Amino acid sequence: MTTAFDPIVLGGRRLAGRVVMAPMTRSRAYGPGAAPTELMATYYAQRAGAGLIVTEGIQPSAVGQGYPDTPGLHTAGQVEAWRTVTDAVHREGGVIFAQLMHTGRIGHPVLLPDGLAPVAPSPVAAKGQVYTHQGPKDFVTPVELGEAEISQTIADFAAAARNAVAAGFDGVEIHGANGYLIHQFLAPNTNRRTDAWGGDTEGRIRFAVEVATAVAEAIGGHRVGLRISPGNPFNDISEDNPGEVYEALLGRLAGLDLAYLHLMEGPDRELTARLRKAWAGVFVLNPFTHPAATGPDALGLVEDGTADMIAYGALFLANPDLPARLAAGGPFNTPDPSTFYGGDHRGYTDYAALSD
Repeated sequence: MTTAFDPIVLGGRRLAGRVVMAPMTRSRAYGPGAAPTELMATYYAQRAGAGLIVTEGIQPSAVGQGYPDTPGLHTAGQVEAWRTVTDAVHREGGVIFAQLMHTGRIGHPVLLPDGLAPVAPSPVAAKGQVYTHQGPKDFVTPVELGEAEISQTIADFAAAARNAVAAGFDGVEIHGANGYLIHQFLAPNTNRRTDAWGGDTEGRIRFAVEVATAVAEAIGGHRVGLRISPGNPFNDISEDNPGEVYEALLGRLAGLDLAYLHLMEGPDRELTARLRKAWAGVFVLNPFTHPAATGPDALGLVEDGTADMIAYGALFLANPDLPARLAAGGPFNTPDPSTFYGGDHRGYTDYAALSD
């Protein structure tokens, strides 16, 4: 029987285990120009016991930023600073992928350089607010991307992927989930286009396919993962029949030989099984456990074949040596939500390991 503590080959690389550190926004990129810091290097190095680390969302361009103090991978200074992080993780024997996250309409002009505004497939504002250093702000109506801007955005993803490899990352994960730009193209309530980038299923999956293709061509498909969250209503997304769209998407991606698919699961386990069957490669699952965080019981999803790898978020945040704790059956530190976003080392690098 395969367990979550057995090795696995991902993109031609042998990983020591199947417990993944899920991407988690922490909003602590206080370096110059949205660059990572030494504290971030410590944070990721502490968690190098993961079979795979996926970083917090990293914007591939300046306009892709949707939250305060999130890091980028589109300038030389950012690349140099990320090298400090990847070197620290590799010294501890870890494997780390950069998650490329363009937030699209989720954000606000005060978070962007002067003259820039959030963009999206269609000029439809999201309901709700975003936190800024000036306080909560209502989401604005985004600027609709034209043909030239879509082409540039795809190129930005590919350039950021090349920057990730230059910074020492082992690969990248394309964020196509949680109501951000790629998800906005996939969902009918946010993509109201009638041109070749919208309309029917083939049009709505086109942007995701072209981003994945460009990134795979830039750095090799074996270095590329994709995260999706079918039916996830986060950030004002509505998808009535996600199965059809996502099965079509996976079919179009099959020839790219991507390293993995990362599913952020909703309550529909049957859809999970359908997507698992449709995907020939490594299947990473962030299981639906709402309202609780993913816990030790999720390890059984590897044993029963539901997934190849299991991604942990909040529990990994609070337990830097989570794989060892899971193998031992605990105990587990409790995450402190008040320190999730922004701040200093408290609630970030000061969670105790078992050896402490």
